[in-house]
Amino acid sequence: MCRYIYIFILLITFPSVAQERKFPFQDPSIAIEERINNLLSLMTLDEKVAALSTDPSVPRLGVTGTKHVEGLHGLALGGPAQWGGKNKDPLPTTTFPQAYGLGETWDRELLQQVAAIEGIETRFAFQKYGRGGLVVRAPNADLGRDPRWGRTEECYGEDPFLTGSLTVAFIKGLQGDDPFYWQTAALMKHFLANSNEDGRTYTSSDFNERLWHEYYAAPFRMGILEGGSRAYMAAYNKVNGIPAMVHPMLKEITVEQWGQNGIICTDGGAYRLLISDHHYYPDKYLGAAATIKAGINQFLDDHTEGIYGAIANGYLTEKDIDDVLKGVYRVMIHLGMLDPADNNPYATIGKQGETDLWETEMHKKTALLASQKSIVLLKNDPQNSLLPLQKEKIKSIAIIGKRADNVLEDWYSGTPPYMISPLEGIKNQAGAKIKVTYVPYNADGKAVAAARNADVAIVITGNHPTCDAGWADCPLPDEGKESVDRQSLDLPEENLIKLISKANPNTVVVLISSFPYSINWTADHIPAILHMANNGQETGNALASVLFGTYNPAGRLTQTWVRSITDLPDLMDYDITHGRTYRYFKGDPLFAFGHGLSYTSFAYTTAELIKTRYKADEDIELTVKITNTGDRDGEEVIQLYASFPESSVVRPLKQLIAFDRTHIEKGSSRSVTLKIPAKRLAFWDGKRFKVEKGKVLLSLGPASDKLLQTLQITII
Repeated sequence: MCRYIYIFILLITFPSVAQERKFPFQDPSIAIEERINNLLSLMTLDEKVAALSTDPSVPRLGVTGTKHVEGLHGLALGGPAQWGGKNKDPLPTTTFPQAYGLGETWDRELLQQVAAIEGIETRFAFQKYGRGGLVVRAPNADLGRDPRWGRTEECYGEDPFLTGSLTVAFIKGLQGDDPFYWQTAALMKHFLANSNEDGRTYTSSDFNERLWHEYYAAPFRMGILEGGSRAYMAAYNKVNGIPAMVHPMLKEITVEQWGQNGIICTDGGAYRLLISDHHYYPDKYLGAAATIKAGINQFLDDHTEGIYGAIANGYLTEKDIDDVLKGVYRVMIHLGMLDPADNNPYATIGKQGETDLWETEMHKKTALLASQKSIVLLKNDPQNSLLPLQKEKIKSIAIIGKRADNVLEDWYSGTPPYMISPLEGIKNQAGAKIKVTYVPYNADGKAVAAARNADVAIVITGNHPTCDAGWADCPLPDEGKESVDRQSLDLPEENLIKLISKANPNTVVVLISSFPYSINWTADHIPAILHMANNGQETGNALASVLFGTYNPAGRLTQTWVRSITDLPDLMDYDITHGRTYRYFKGDPLFAFGHGLSYTSFAYTTAELIKTRYKADEDIELTVKITNTGDRDGEEVIQLYASFPESSVVRPLKQLIAFDRTHIEKGSSRSVTLKIPAKRLAFWDGKRFKVEKGKVLLSLGPASDKLLQTLQITII
C-alpha cells in the first residue's frame, strides 16, 4: 500500500514524470536558451531566490536539480568530514591518491581514467542510492607556488602548463565523451590565486597582469577552453585588493573572453565574509547585490535575507537574478536533469542491478595503478642499488614508523571500500620466507634494535593530512591542511632516520606526504628514498610493488623541493618572479621540479626538428628517440622546456611546454614526437597573448635540472 501512495505523490509532485510535456522547457528539441527563458518565466521570485543555493530544484514545476559533491581524488560520501551527511552511514567509493600524488604521475590518460571512474561512481551513487549530486567540486586548478601552503595536497603542482594539462584530463574524465550530455559537471576551484590559508578570508593576493594571464589563471583558462568545464568556485581571498567573488574578472575574463556560461559559485561561507572579514560592504544587502552582479549564481551559505533585502532596497532586480540563473540551468540541461531519461546515455547508470562499482576489479586495478604511477624514486644510490629489494637475498625486514600501519584520509576524502596499509602490503609481497618486524616508535629503543637485527630497515614517515586535530589546529609546525599553513619544512622524524641508519646502513626511507620536506640529511646519507602522497586505498600494495621491483617507478616531482625554508620568499609574496618555483628559482634545489628516477636507464638519441623557423600560427614538431638501455621495462617522462634569450621582456628562466610519459621495454627504442603550438610560447603584452619573434631555445630531458639536449628555433 505504501508503495502506491509513494507513486501517487510522485505523480502529483513531478508532473513531468507522470504527464505529457506541459511547458516548452520540458522539450529537448527546443533550443537551450529558449527552454531556460521559458522556465524562468514560470518561476516565482521565491523559487528563483531558493535556486541560488546549490539545489536549483523547482518542485512545483517538476524540476529536480542536483547538488554538489566533493571529488578531488574520488567521490567523497563519507571520510573524516562526513561528506554526504553527518547522520548518514558513509557510502564506500574508490579512493585514489591525493591530487598532489595524481599530479606526480605526469599522466594525462591516467587522470582521465581516474576521473571517469569517479564520474561513473558519482552517477551510480546518485541514481541508485539517491546520495550526493552530479556537480563535482574538482579538479583544483590552483597552483602550488609555495610548499608552505596548507592545501598543497589538493593541487597538481607549481607549473601552469602541467597543472592545466592534468586539469583538462580530469574534467574530460568527469564529464564524459557524449557530445551533449555530461556524466557529471566538473566544478574547478578556487578562482583565483588562492594559496595561503592563514588569513585567507581577508588577505589579498597581489601580482601584475602578466602573471595573472600567464601563471595563475592559465590552468582555469585551459579547463574552460580545452576541457569544457562550465563551472568553477570563486576563492575566499582578494585579488589585487578586490574579493575574488565580486571581482570584475569573473565576468570580464571568464565569461566574456573564455565563454564560461555555467555555474559560478561562492566558497563555503564566503558571502558573509565580504562583510565580516573583508569589510568590503557595510551590510549584507549591498554584498548580496554585488555578488549577483559580479556573476555568482550559487551560494554556499545562507543568502536569502541578503537577496530579499537587496531587492527591497533597489540594489537588485529580478532580472539580475534571471541573468545569473541561466548559467545554473544550462548545466542542469547538460546533466539531463530537465530531459527524459531515454535521451541521456548516463541516465541508466545504477538502475540496472549492477554490482556496486567500487567493488569491481577494474576500479580496484585503476586505484592500484594510480598509486603505483604516483610514486617518485627520489634517490637510489648506484653504489649499492638497495632498491629494488631482492627477496632471495633478504631474510628479515624491519618496518619502522607510526605511519606504516595505516592509510591516512584527508579532509576531502571519501570512505574507501578497503585500505591496504604499507605494512600489510609489504608483508603480502615479502611472503612467508622473509620475517617482517614492525616497531612504530623508538622511545624504548626497540626500533633501533629491530633495525640492527634486520637485513633491511624501512622507515615510513610523513604528515597527517588532517593533523589529527581540530579544524584550525596543527600541533606540529611541519604539518598543514585547509585553514592552516605550514611553519616548517623540516621532517620531525629525521632524527629517528639518523638512529635507524646508524644501526643499519641498508635503510630505505618512504616519505608519504602531502607536500615537500627539506630532508637534507636524509638525502645525503640514506641510500634509497621514495615519495608518495597520502590517501590511496591501494597505498600498501603500490608501495610494496615498487620496493620489491614488480613495478618500476616513474613518477616525477611537481614542485621544487628547496633545501631550506629560507630559500623561499615571504608566503604572501605572490610575485613568483622574486625567485619562486623552478621558473624563477636561482638556488640549488634539494630535488628539482620534474625529478624522478627509475630502476632502468634511458638514452636520448639526438632530437630532430622538422624545421627551425616557424610562424606564430604554426605547430612546432620535435621528435626524439628514447632507448631503454637497462635490464627492466620502464617508463620515461620526457620533458621539454623553453627559454627566451632574446626576449624584450622578463621571461621565465625556463618553462615547461610539453611532456609525455611513455613505456619502453628493456633493450627497445621508441620515437616520441612532441607537437607544440607556437602560441604556447606567447607572453601577455597587456592586451593579448603575443608570440615574440626571435630565438627560442628548446631543452629536452627527464627533469628540469637534467636537460640533455638543446635545440634552437626562430619565430619569424
